[in-house]
Amino acid sequence: MPGNFVTEASVYGTILVSGMIVVAGGYGATSWQTFLGVIGTVIVFWAAHVYAGAVVEYGVNTAEDVTMATAVRRSLRHSLGFLTSAVPPSIVLLLGALRAVPDTVAVWTALWLGVFILGVLGYSAFALRGSPWPIRILGSLGTAALGVAMILLKVIVH
Repeated sequence: MPGNFVTEASVYGTILVSGMIVVAGGYGATSWQTFLGVIGTVIVFWAAHVYAGAVVEYGVNTAEDVTMATAVRRSLRHSLGFLTSAVPPSIVLLLGALRAVPDTVAVWTALWLGVFILGVLGYSAFALRGSPWPIRILGSLGTAALGVAMILLKVIVH
């Protein structure tokens, strides 16, 4: 996984999607309703993240002469993981919405996919730092634990 996808935006995007799935499940939403809610929420939060990143980059980066356009481009690049981390669970939810798989299978698969994505992000972050494989595994498990916490929350809410 390239380093530009291993960002706090990727982790945050995955947790946001998982949280949306948990909340939608608490209301008994269908896969279609959950899919629409996730997509809408991700787009709004991503836009806010890009905006905040551009404002900070423009205002704080005084070491170089940064234009607002450059700040927006950098923020877009940095926030790409926010969107890409939401794609796999959203595809699974869409499969449920299209009745290719039952709603419950789509929802649970999307949640477990979030756990997997978090694990890959954790592993990749430690790999990029050159950590030995036991530390990479621990990093993966620690990051994936956030996704498991979302699943436990769904069980409690449901």
